[in-house]
This record gives sequence, C-alpha cells and structure tokens, in this order.
Amino acid sequence: MAVHYRVKGDTATGIAASIEEGVRGGALLPGASLPPVRGLAVELGVSPATVASAYQRLRQRGIVSTAGRNGTRVRSAPPISSLRSTRALMVPEGIRNLSTGEPDPLLLPKLSTVAGANIGYSLAGPLPEFLTAAAERLSELPSSTRYTLVNGALDAMDRVLTAHLRPGDLVGVEDPGWAACLDLLAVLGLVPVPIPVDAEGPTVAGVEVALERGVSAIIVTARAQNPTGAAISATRARALRPLLKEVLLVEDDHAAELAGVPWHPLVGGGSRWAFLRSASKPYGPDLRCAVLAGDPETVSRVEGRMRLTAGWVSSLLQRTLLSLWQTFDPADRK
Repeated sequence: MAVHYRVKGDTATGIAASIEEGVRGGALLPGASLPPVRGLAVELGVSPATVASAYQRLRQRGIVSTAGRNGTRVRSAPPISSLRSTRALMVPEGIRNLSTGEPDPLLLPKLSTVAGANIGYSLAGPLPEFLTAAAERLSELPSSTRYTLVNGALDAMDRVLTAHLRPGDLVGVEDPGWAACLDLLAVLGLVPVPIPVDAEGPTVAGVEVALERGVSAIIVTARAQNPTGAAISATRARALRPLLKEVLLVEDDHAAELAGVPWHPLVGGGSRWAFLRSASKPYGPDLRCAVLAGDPETVSRVEGRMRLTAGWVSSLLQRTLLSLWQTFDPADRK
C-alpha cells in the first residue's frame, strides 16, 4: 500500500469510500496492496468484519481484487475516473504502442455527417434502412436473427451480459484475452474462467473444461483476437458449435472488414446468443456505433433497457456509417 495514503473510516461504507478516494486521487495506484483485514481493523479501531465488508464492496464494484495469500490489491483498471487514468501512456521514441488497439488514422475514411431529418423522441431508434443493410451484411446468421445498434462492442457486451447473468456467475473468456473485457467482468461481479487460445481460436479442450466448471456464458473473438491475432477456422467452428448451444454465447467481430480472413460464425445454434460488429476498427473509433445481432429475447432485453438509459444511437451516426458501408471499402487501404 502507498505509504503516503492513510485509510480512514469507522464503518464499512466510510472505509470503502476512503480507499476509493485514494484510488481516484492517484495515491493508491493500480496494483497497490491494501492492508490485511485484521491489521487495518486494529489501526482503525473497528472489527475485522467491518473491514472485510468494505473490501467486499470494493470487489463487487471492480475496484480491488483478492488473490488468496497475495492479499487485496487495486485492480489494474478500476472503473472510476482518476488523475492517472486521464494521462496518456508514455511511449519511448521509435516504439509503437499496440496495446490501445487504435486503427491507423491514415487508413480511415474522412468522416462527414450525412444530412437527414432531425429525429425526435417518438421516432428514435434504429433506422429501418440501417437494419436492412446490417442484415444483408450478416446474411450468414439465422433468418430469425434480430438486429439493433449500440454504442460500441464493449457497450454491447455490458448490455448482453447484464440481460442474462447475475453477479457471481462464471464466464468463459479467452486466455490471453482483451483486458477491457476482463475489467468489465470485474465491474459486473462476474467471474472469468480462462479458455486457452491457439491460432484457430478457443481450443475445444479449453471450452469443454469451462463448461464442466459451469460457466453461464462464453465470450469469443471471431477474428483478429486481441492480443494473439487468432481467427476461428472453419474446422474449429464446426467442432465448437455443438458445445456452445447451452450457454449464452457472445461473439465479437471487432475487426470485421479489416480482418483479412473469412468469418466462420459460432453463434446462431443455441437459444441465447449475441454477435457484435463494431465500426471502430474499419471506419474509426469516434463513430461509437456497433451492430448487435442476436436471438429475439436477448436483443429485446437489450433494447428495452437501452430505452431507459442511453435511449438510442444517434441517427446522424447511423446515416454516416450506412453511407460508409455503401461508399468505402476498408480493404482498399490495407
């Protein structure tokens, strides 16, 4: 724990708030160790149960993690804004930072808003012409597929997982995998179960082990897996589809048209599934737009909750992306 920060409080709520303040202010850095429960209880003059309750609240919010005898530490990316979280990573000259997943700006189209009628509350939602175009681009999916729009792939994951799962549920994830996905699971109180990845995607043996452990959902990357670059092959897809029918399956195709290899979908065989295709990599991160396709129940739940929160994806963004689909081929700039 940082020697310059002193935890305060005499209740679980106060102790948790004090630690969160330390993280937010930058005094408790990612990876910083918190004191043992009994030691902090003695220091603050409270019961060990009070400190344990404070730590539990922080774990449930994804701010800290506990690893047995290694104690409790601040997570690498806690879900609160801090002084450090707004600072860019310092990269030495001559080194390219690939950890951000940023597409090369020189390969992206020049964005311009496509004019159209102003949409009010009563008409807000996915544009029919956009949904039609999305269905045409994803014609490999079942005819019963329902389509909608969300604000990016991670937003889609959040909405799909919360539509079906509860804190404490096990979720199969790729190992190694996308750090942001692991951070999201922590925020949602979900428990990651690692599934090894090779050049052809998640291994059959790894998926079988995860299923034996009782995972309620599995998240996979269709192509350009982060960080390995793996792409699910046709052979691997045939082997995995029968195994994945009984769990919630979330398939992320973030690279889409930029992947350079064929798409062999895993989704569509079970009763609960979602397929995500973001516009960020092929067309630019600032579009904040992704297609969410899935079974009718899943998409209906996502749309229902979205109406009460974000409302809808701007029709300006929808028209812009639709225009890019019609006029711009990302493969031409690779």
